[in-house]
Amino acid sequence: MSTITIGFIGLGLIGGSIAKSLKKFHPDCRILAYSATEATLQLALSEHIIDEALTKQDERFGTCDYIFLCAPVSTNIEYLPFLKDTIRPDCIVTDVGSVKGEIHEAVTAAGLDTNFIGGHPMAGSEKTGLKNATDYLIENAYYIITPGGEIDVLKLGNFLELIQSIGAIPMVLTHEEHDYITAAVSHLPHIVAASLVNLVHNLDTPDEHMRTVAAGGFKDITRIASSSPDMWQPICLENRAQISRVLDEFIRLLVQARCWVDQGEGTDIYHMFETARDYRDALPDSSGGPLKKRYEIYCDIYDEAGGIATIATLLAMNNISIKNIGITHNREFGEGVLRIEFYDKNACDHAERALMERNYTLHKR
Repeated sequence: MSTITIGFIGLGLIGGSIAKSLKKFHPDCRILAYSATEATLQLALSEHIIDEALTKQDERFGTCDYIFLCAPVSTNIEYLPFLKDTIRPDCIVTDVGSVKGEIHEAVTAAGLDTNFIGGHPMAGSEKTGLKNATDYLIENAYYIITPGGEIDVLKLGNFLELIQSIGAIPMVLTHEEHDYITAAVSHLPHIVAASLVNLVHNLDTPDEHMRTVAAGGFKDITRIASSSPDMWQPICLENRAQISRVLDEFIRLLVQARCWVDQGEGTDIYHMFETARDYRDALPDSSGGPLKKRYEIYCDIYDEAGGIATIATLLAMNNISIKNIGITHNREFGEGVLRIEFYDKNACDHAERALMERNYTLHKR
């Protein structure tokens, strides 16, 4: 691929990771960026992530072959009139937002349909900001592409090649399909998790026995309820129609389940759990997707002083970083009492080998 110039508006975790990936796989590419935070630009320059720091409405954006909008949706939309007057006719403008309908409507209103290709890398982290960006965050992750109806096929093909060249797996959908799919597999689960936690909070006894017992499987299935309200409130507002659509079906299934329980329909209840189990077990074991995969193992240990310290020391001696570690008192799944979580698959696999070599009994979920 010949030398290209790529602009970024916003340089946080996702924007920074894409920029780092571009430098990794295309070291000759020229990257220009603007961030509302001056310290972010200085960090990007010092680490050679970008070649030039730009001002808010910099005419040098007009030299770009591609421009990635990586700011909040409202900020991205505000930039569209400026870009309409600044970019070259063959420049591709793209974004990384998790809801596509609003940005596509704004692009059409701004007259940029022939230049815009929506994008959503299905990757992320609980950490934010450029300081946590990596050149591998989007590798082997699905990168959903939502081209507008007027985009040139050759431009689309070139953009797909660019995304594929930095290790991601492009998937082309309409923006309506994207918002419907993510409403079901990402947005609804966050609403359900938050609702389940609030349910237990509201029903709990004065001595909080529910809260105590919830340390087991309940905490596992509701972990995404710990996500940032600052992030999920606007997502729910931006994707209202599709979330409402999938909520209707979810509510119907809940009402159906209640009827089966009320009427003692054992066969239907069994089938509900059976079909759910079979479908879930058939899901690919991949880190790609809107809900971040957890890398964890459960380890049987004796209830004695120093047991956890011994395991932590063993892992440290093998240069394995632990994200979280703790005792699991609720063993409803028959798994070990010590739960250890890691930052990535390599660390999890390395820890599994190290512990098994010392004859520890391990369980993986």
